Amino acid sequence: MFGEMIRDAYAVRTGVGPRPLAGGRVPRPVIEVIERDDGLINGAPADHYLDEPEDWQPHDHRALRLCRGHVLDIGVGAGRIAVELQRRGMAVTGLDTSPGAIDIARRRGLRDTVVTTIDAYAAGAPARYDTFLLLGNNLGLLEGPERAPVFLAALARLANPGARIVAQGTDPYRTTDPVHVTYHRRNRERGRLGGQLRLRLRYRLLATTWFDYLNCSIGELAELVSGTRWRLVSIDEEDRPYYLAVLELTG
Repeated sequence: MFGEMIRDAYAVRTGVGPRPLAGGRVPRPVIEVIERDDGLINGAPADHYLDEPEDWQPHDHRALRLCRGHVLDIGVGAGRIAVELQRRGMAVTGLDTSPGAIDIARRRGLRDTVVTTIDAYAAGAPARYDTFLLLGNNLGLLEGPERAPVFLAALARLANPGARIVAQGTDPYRTTDPVHVTYHRRNRERGRLGGQLRLRLRYRLLATTWFDYLNCSIGELAELVSGTRWRLVSIDEEDRPYYLAVLELTG
């Protein structure tokens, strides 16, 4: 689903791709629909996955300044961040589970890509990394208290000594919207973190399966990291409710 959407967004933006636009037609918008398990539905243009640096959020630019050494961009998507790192002369690998998204990242010039899960990659990859990127709100890939230590252990297996994680997250509790506040309360009543989202993505006639995706407060992030090989060393809250977290490998 995600790959089909990214391919169409790329075709609309460039006029080329698997389904190029014909005859000067006005292109239809490529909209990503996000459905939450309480029935909330949001939609947004998918074009932002292809944004160039001049269209980025300020925290994206600050995140790039925190990168060092060999970088693994997890959930690389269409290569928005990774391609820019490559332009700057950094060694960067883009990892995603979507073959379609990786295809577009390659079309945009990203040289080193992997189509797999982080668990499978950590089990057999010979490469080691100095920076792991979880941008575009991809701190959400921690999913929740059960998944987070497994995910972080996989990164530790891929890490060089002194490696760091640079992650962008969202504090879900900086809202007074009753729809979200009620959802947070419902989650806690079910034994989940308030911002532990249950989602699926839809595009045209396609849909993903349901999956967990985490928005957490900084305090919750510190608890999730506790007991792992990573320690939370800095938080940048300049763009609240979004934040950049830096974790460093210990031991």
